[in-house]
Amino acid sequence: MGTAPDLREWISLSLIPGLGSATLRKLLREIGEPERIFSSSYAQLAAIASPSVARGIAAGTQSAEIENVIAWLGDNNNSIMTWADADYPPSLLQISDPPPLLYVKGHRHLVAAASLAIVGSRHATPQGLRNAESFSRFLSDRGLCIISGLAQGIDAAAHRGGLGGASSTLAVVGTGLDLVFPSANRDLARAIAEQGALISEFPLGTPAKAGHFPRRNRIISGLSQGCLVVEAAPQSGSLITAKLAVDQGKDVFAIPGSIHSPLSKGPHLLIKQGAKLVETAQDILEELGFLFPPQQPAETISPEDDSAKDRLLAQLGDDPADISSLADRCGLTAETVCAMLLSLELAGQVVIMPGGFYQRVF
Repeated sequence: MGTAPDLREWISLSLIPGLGSATLRKLLREIGEPERIFSSSYAQLAAIASPSVARGIAAGTQSAEIENVIAWLGDNNNSIMTWADADYPPSLLQISDPPPLLYVKGHRHLVAAASLAIVGSRHATPQGLRNAESFSRFLSDRGLCIISGLAQGIDAAAHRGGLGGASSTLAVVGTGLDLVFPSANRDLARAIAEQGALISEFPLGTPAKAGHFPRRNRIISGLSQGCLVVEAAPQSGSLITAKLAVDQGKDVFAIPGSIHSPLSKGPHLLIKQGAKLVETAQDILEELGFLFPPQQPAETISPEDDSAKDRLLAQLGDDPADISSLADRCGLTAETVCAMLLSLELAGQVVIMPGGFYQRVF
């Protein structure tokens, strides 16, 4: 993309050590646009910012750092979004500490798209991974971009589901966008850059540090309509994201699990505190008012198709599920799934549970 004349000044401001969003807002309010901030005297700057920040602005940023960013912007898939841009997401401006500058790799319009955050444990169970991916795909097909943090486990599964749906996925990362953390998600990050978008408030070259991830969580929740937690320990970062969502006035959803699983304790705690218990992705759509029809037609096949039955059994997993959820997971019509379940029940491979749920027999 091209570089607007004032973008260099925004980049330069973002590279000043210690200059936070609150101080920058005050500088912009009292002095004016970035160019005027850099032309101000040290005395003017020190009356608003700390001495170290004032010295940093007065000294300016090393040109090599700026040129590195400009070179990165030479890739048409890369862009930068600032407070001055009309497409900066309004929902992010409403949080207490909005990032003045966002690096974007991929489809920029997704940053302001209707979206849902889906987060959870890095050490998820197979069922948790299936839930995250199937919920994400269903919701993506119905108009919600899926936002998560590119971590292993639930985050990665949510991104895969979002990529599999019509509305794609957005990854908010805790490093510079020229790096991928964890490295195991390198292929996933590449797919997101091509089909969705990655964003970061951290300058290029910024490595992964523990303190960066709680900061990126406020962006995940800030961009989203709500937050779904899928498997989490009571002290996990996922619950930090959920708390931030509550503080920002967003809806929080949680999938319940076994009382014996440590990873159910986080969702159960959230439910006790008022989060909405969800059993299907449709529950979330109804709560948020996103009652869109599927953007991809469900497949109708013979109920006696053995490969389809195997797919259905694989999607059923270890936990009971209803017909609607199974239809969404398999991409089949509810009528087809119903007929297949009857066949499997007669064969002794599934049993029907109270409430219309089906359980696989192992």
